[in-house]
Amino acid sequence: MVPNGFISEAEIADELGAKKIYLQGLSRNRGRPVMLIKARNHFPSKDQLQFKKFVVYLLDKTIARCFKSSFKSSKDMFRNLALHLPFCSFKGREIGDEKLIAVLDLQSISYKNVDARGLITGFQFLQAYYPERLAKLYILSMPWFFVGVWRMVSRFLEKATLEKVVIVSNEDEKRDFMEEIGEEVLPEEYGGRAKLIPIQDVVLSPLDG
Repeated sequence: MVPNGFISEAEIADELGAKKIYLQGLSRNRGRPVMLIKARNHFPSKDQLQFKKFVVYLLDKTIARCFKSSFKSSKDMFRNLALHLPFCSFKGREIGDEKLIAVLDLQSISYKNVDARGLITGFQFLQAYYPERLAKLYILSMPWFFVGVWRMVSRFLEKATLEKVVIVSNEDEKRDFMEEIGEEVLPEEYGGRAKLIPIQDVVLSPLDG
């Protein structure tokens, strides 16, 4: 699935074109990369191979935001990540301790956006190839008709993954969510001061080790 050692954006053009994944920078607490998913911009993929490549791309790029090493170019960085993260984990053990925070925004979704298969695929990749990379998943604005979908999807989640999921449903949970991520990283529509940044617009510069 990754013959060149990394996923090129040309291979996942349809998924990127939907502008459903945003990479917002590093959280206030512990400096973890924050990935925002706008579910209302997602529709079940007709090309499952492209979707799986998209999942690898977004997870690799999100983790790369805090991956500290030195490379001659961003392409070299992705080649290195492709070798160490998704497909060459040694018996589930990974190099480094970089973790990400994911935010799944379900505001204004309709039945057309519901994709249990896509969610399960994402979690299966996360659990199989990126164990312990998820620090926390915040789910926002869950509508009543999605509750049953989530119950089905959660059956595929390991206990350790489920314990990292927070369904934000009251003011205290919202306050904790904003405090952990920080106003400087949260987009304005969530009470922060940042602009939305599509993941394909984020440029990863080589970092000094």
